[in-house]
Amino acid sequence: MIGLLKELFSPESRQGAGAKPDRHQLAVAATALMVQLARVDNEEDDRELQAIVDSAVRSHDVSREEAQEILDDARSHADDATSIYEFTDRLNEQLDQEGKEAILESIWRVAFADGRIDKYEEHLIRRMAELLHLNHREYMQCRHRAEAQLSP
Repeated sequence: MIGLLKELFSPESRQGAGAKPDRHQLAVAATALMVQLARVDNEEDDRELQAIVDSAVRSHDVSREEAQEILDDARSHADDATSIYEFTDRLNEQLDQEGKEAILESIWRVAFADGRIDKYEEHLIRRMAELLHLNHREYMQCRHRAEAQLSP
């Protein structure tokens, strides 16, 4: 994971900011945000972790095994991150507004996975939305879309 993160945030990688985004790098950045969310309430719930894997498979075109590897690495190195800004900054460089909304919707799905939204989770998601340059309307739409997927 450290190697992937170094590659993701290296100056050489940033020089190609206008180039087509590397799906794997975007999956790493998005997964790292989701791991931070899963840990914010000091309880890593298996349902949240499964939601992260499901999200990576669905959104980032990686296999279930690759998604699990990314998750395992992100979990073991999540404490090394000094800020979520380093992840949101990279996502802002590579994604359009629709892509950032898809990431936030996935983050909401992770939050809903354990059946409750902790106040710390909600605060962190709001901060992530701000750093992804999503306004309150987009923040709420992402929440409602994720919540609607819970209903049968």
